[in-house]
Amino acid sequence: MKNRNYIYVKIIMLSGLLGISTVSCERDYSEDVAFATFPAIGEIFNDTPVAMGSDFYFPYDGSKPTAWSVDNNVSYMGSASMRVDVPNANDPEGNYAGAIFRVDGEGSGRDLSGFDALTFYAKASQAVTIGEIGFGEDFGENKYVANLTNVDLTTNWTQFIIPIPDPSKLIQERGMLRYAAAGIGEPGFETGYTFWIDEVKFEKLGTIAQPKPAILGGEDVEEQGFSGSAIDLAGRNLTQTYNLGSGINQTVTAAPSYFNFVSSDIEVARVNELGIVSILKEGSATITATLDGVKATGSLTLQVGEDFEFAPDPTLPQSDVISIFSNAYTDVLVDTYNPYWDTSTTQGEQTVISGQDILHYTSLNYVAILTATELIDATDMTHIHFDLLTADAPANFIVKIKDFGDDGVDGGGDDQEVAYTVPSSQITSDEWAVLDIPLSNFVGLTNKSNIGSIIFESVGINDLYIDNVYYHK
Repeated sequence: MKNRNYIYVKIIMLSGLLGISTVSCERDYSEDVAFATFPAIGEIFNDTPVAMGSDFYFPYDGSKPTAWSVDNNVSYMGSASMRVDVPNANDPEGNYAGAIFRVDGEGSGRDLSGFDALTFYAKASQAVTIGEIGFGEDFGENKYVANLTNVDLTTNWTQFIIPIPDPSKLIQERGMLRYAAAGIGEPGFETGYTFWIDEVKFEKLGTIAQPKPAILGGEDVEEQGFSGSAIDLAGRNLTQTYNLGSGINQTVTAAPSYFNFVSSDIEVARVNELGIVSILKEGSATITATLDGVKATGSLTLQVGEDFEFAPDPTLPQSDVISIFSNAYTDVLVDTYNPYWDTSTTQGEQTVISGQDILHYTSLNYVAILTATELIDATDMTHIHFDLLTADAPANFIVKIKDFGDDGVDGGGDDQEVAYTVPSSQITSDEWAVLDIPLSNFVGLTNKSNIGSIIFESVGINDLYIDNVYYHK
């Protein structure tokens, strides 16, 4: 957020100065004034990192910090390549590999507006699928992230092309490359492998054509909304598709800031440049978008009803509670309210309605609340509690509790994942279901001292709100 605030301050000050100049002497800028520009360097790696500075590699939390290195024995061209060693699931240093490559120096960056794609060559020690490879993440605002997802690698070098959704946006970009890769196999039991990337650079190919942007996967979606709430479009399947010179249509996920969103009624709902939809009052509004002047397929129509009715306030004392998510208590450290697993369709996570925190999930098949960083000892607890609200027809709702075992490692071989099904008879449409489930109902959960996740699943309940998630005695 520092960069954004700095830029806004500069704009405000400049506007003020312009205003003063106009009133006092009507003096315009000289034609000789030179505005700050950034180097138009396309190369990122060719045997060595190019113009990245000394501090450019930043692993994600949970990633093995030493996963990336320069390999002087393997290359597509030249004498070296970037090597990534994806760890096994039980590696004590980290159970996956993921990081960003960022140009060093606050206020630095590159002007990439003259390029139309990020290109590189890659291969792996075996046929694998990499979760994400892209650019635009800088651990700041991350305004212009673009990714290829589910990238298939073989043991042969192959060129990959990631089209830039709108190059004109990238006049000061620090995020040159990002990747995220997990091992192969069942969740918790993945085995590692190695992949290499070489000749990484932004290029002007001139063969990137026929843009086809889309929001919400190109679907026209209608949802219920509540005044005072907000929707983050970042996780709502925003894409840009180009036809490449090879004739292949290449689709990349694109951050909201590439798009220009429009609301049919700004008194009901407005969208900012980061893709946050603020719902203001009752009524109906349809959100559409363009990207670089091209209309995106898909839309979001919000039917905004009466003010949101919140779940009943919990009354148990803090001393009897281990809170995961509740404004009534102090929560434990939560890693994420939605890990966006590859096979999960669930969108959404924590949001705010009228100043109150709440969990809102859409397109639910399953979703997890992860507390792996601070495993929960619920040995003395007798119940798990959560409140659920949905407008969908009642359906069975599955809750799973996963304990990581004595080693405290997900997938360490002694895990327990036990499910309990809340029957549809306990759920009524448009009414809060206050669910207080004895932990004894999770038959087979013999260890409760290293709980690392709670998983919600349903077939039938797709759009729901959840609040006040906690263990208690």
